[in-house]
Amino acid sequence: MRHSRPPLSGSSRPPRTAATRASVLLPAAVLMALTGCGKPQYCSDRSDLGNSVRDLGNVHVLQTGDVNKLKSQLQKVQADAKKVASSAKSDFPTESSALESSVSTLKTAVQHLPPSPSRQQLRPVAANTASVVASAGRFKQATDSKC
Repeated sequence: MRHSRPPLSGSSRPPRTAATRASVLLPAAVLMALTGCGKPQYCSDRSDLGNSVRDLGNVHVLQTGDVNKLKSQLQKVQADAKKVASSAKSDFPTESSALESSVSTLKTAVQHLPPSPSRQQLRPVAANTASVVASAGRFKQATDSKC
């Protein structure tokens, strides 16, 4: 038979057992693991952005003639850029704004493309795509210290 000690301070609360402490600490540990061990949300968001920007660079409109594929990939980049800029705006306002601006400029250039663009019509798109890639790279570099 196990004897428990009476409370020292006159409290009628029973002492905490290891199981009770574990039931409190375990959910907190799981939550930390699921949220990236305390890293900001934009750390995982920037990974998604990096993937969509990389895939944007793999769309070869001149070779395939598929403007729709470019537009589809741009939508992914837009969504990821919006998400990462929103989650990082307070910590990295300059980089977040630059990223959003470059994506917006690319969107405008793509919207003005005809269904079968010439090389000349694609030049602004190529330049704006390079700007998005550069902005995403600067964003990643700036956030490396917190991720």
